Amino acid sequence: MIQLIKRRAVALILPSLALAAVPAFSQQTWKPDGPVTIVVPYSPGGGTDALGRAVGKELSSIWGQPVIIENVPGADGLIGTRKVIGAKPDGQTLLLQTYAVTLAKHLPSANGFDPMPQLVPVSVFSQIPGVFVANPKLPGKTLAEVIRHCKTAAKPCSFATTESVARLHAQMLRADEGLHNLIVVNYKGGGQVITDLVAGNVDMAIMGITAAMPHYKSGALKVLATLGNKRTSVTPEVPSTAEAGLRSLDQVTWYGLFAPKGTPQNVVDAVAAATARAVKGEAATKTFSTLGAEVLETSSAESASITRKEIERMDGLAARFPLDK
Repeated sequence: MIQLIKRRAVALILPSLALAAVPAFSQQTWKPDGPVTIVVPYSPGGGTDALGRAVGKELSSIWGQPVIIENVPGADGLIGTRKVIGAKPDGQTLLLQTYAVTLAKHLPSANGFDPMPQLVPVSVFSQIPGVFVANPKLPGKTLAEVIRHCKTAAKPCSFATTESVARLHAQMLRADEGLHNLIVVNYKGGGQVITDLVAGNVDMAIMGITAAMPHYKSGALKVLATLGNKRTSVTPEVPSTAEAGLRSLDQVTWYGLFAPKGTPQNVVDAVAAATARAVKGEAATKTFSTLGAEVLETSSAESASITRKEIERMDGLAARFPLDK
């Protein structure tokens, strides 16, 4: 079982919070008076879905109400996101999204639609490191060696993507690392990416460490780097992308709950407080440990700050690496 790292301070995604005094969650009196729906805008069976179900089970126990996980995939998560935006802002319809939602407005498929002004950050409750993986037959033992190979190889290297941030990573590799002939192959789901990586039908990808670990341990994939500026306890032998010199790929995937705009602040705060309790529950702890996910206990104010900083970062990256090219 993958080791669970549990922190109160959100040190990786918002370093400034690690130095601040730990904010106390005030006693909240609001509770839902009926079933709560958490919309997961991705397919069932993935990491986001698993986290949502674990947290939902704990919230159901805390509130004494059913918590329904509704998967509404499509359009890079925008279909499910739109559904929550249009819901009644009463705290009983929530959205589970990743940091990718902050990039949504830059997608060609969004047609200028920006979901962020219409959502209220409630609780950023987990983060999972990403890893840069490759088929073991691809020449190169390190990320730098693989990139050098891809620059000069007679056959262009290929990079698998499943969502907007992965496509942004591909643009970064083209621009920052000189992989101008990199072939980007878009997939609908991570399962097919792994199948084709193992089979050698595609050369490289970036994915969550949870998905990669079984295949890394079996030798079916090689993990070249952990995204970010530090190594993880799960793969301490694998260097970070910062160590490898790819600082533009400094990213940790975080997961958070959002509510529709107009949700009363006392409701937002109550849901945040309940989520901080939920992530410490037995079901959540077991699932998070299995996924290699780090537990984060954040207030709604901290979550809003994390989201604002991510929007600023993604705006800058999208300006440098347009996704419509």
